[in-house]
Amino acid sequence: MPTSKRLNVAVVGATGIVGHELLRVLAQRHFPSERVIALASERSKGLTVPYNGSSLKVEPLDEKAFKGIDIALFAASGDIALMFGPLAAEGGALVIDNSSAWRMKENVPLVVPEVNPEDIRDNEGIIANPNCCAIPLTVILHPLKQAAGIERVLVSTYQSASGAGRALVDELEEQTKAIADGTEPQAVAYPYQLAYNVVPGGWRPEPDGYNEEEVKIVNETRKILHMPELRITATCVRVPVPVGHGESVFIETTEHITADEARTLFGSSPGIVVEDDPHAKLYPTPHEVAGKDEVYVGRIRNDASTKNGLALWIVSDNLRKGAALNAVQIAEQAIEMGVAQR
Repeated sequence: MPTSKRLNVAVVGATGIVGHELLRVLAQRHFPSERVIALASERSKGLTVPYNGSSLKVEPLDEKAFKGIDIALFAASGDIALMFGPLAAEGGALVIDNSSAWRMKENVPLVVPEVNPEDIRDNEGIIANPNCCAIPLTVILHPLKQAAGIERVLVSTYQSASGAGRALVDELEEQTKAIADGTEPQAVAYPYQLAYNVVPGGWRPEPDGYNEEEVKIVNETRKILHMPELRITATCVRVPVPVGHGESVFIETTEHITADEARTLFGSSPGIVVEDDPHAKLYPTPHEVAGKDEVYVGRIRNDASTKNGLALWIVSDNLRKGAALNAVQIAEQAIEMGVAQR
């Protein structure tokens, strides 16, 4: 990646599950960094985190932490992002935030590099990384929008435990072992037992019966696609899978497009892998997609219940393309555009 200099990078929330993935992605993609620092709260003092075959000592997150930093990748809570994001930006860093704190702010770009990279130029020091389901959804919708137009989207998500953090991943494993051992599984990290179960909730409810996650997907998809009036609705479900989110998507297009045409379109679109041959039992699953960078699509078929409808199934690694990878790709794109240089 062309850049005039190597950059100083800070990872905020480095001890969390997404923070770990950010450090892994930075190393794997040979990000042009002079120095990488790991930041976390005071309670993480003395800890180390793995990075590029070695380890980094976790440094305290405070107002002095961003001195000399060019890019600050945030993987912490919304409160932390609201508190320290502006401080980092005022100090000259380009902030790329994984929380939902900045996503719907008018002066903050919400970016998926395969979809709306030019929005990066409009940043005022902070760029938001979208929701872990909105990212793969828009990667799929974008080429359809360009080829046939989009009228309506119905999406149901099958979201893995890691989307709720390391605690639920650990609890899912403990519950599964407990059931195998014939003992009673305990549910602490989530409102319901997740092992041997699916849970259509766990996110903060909204007054209209939807939950916070469903509202995020709707609003963020509209913003990323620059379609504020898009008719879209979502139902979000947590499933007993460690890593990898699935989405069942029904799309009504403006112009008719066949399933075969859609397969060809997706196959030539960046960031998408088509796995679609049900007769050969070929379709993407979270287990197979975990650890991979692309958005996988299969079960592509015409929706017989509507004139211009498509039905399909998408899967992506929610810790990578749904979070850490997309954030690093934003940083890479910003460097190429020359907007990440002090």
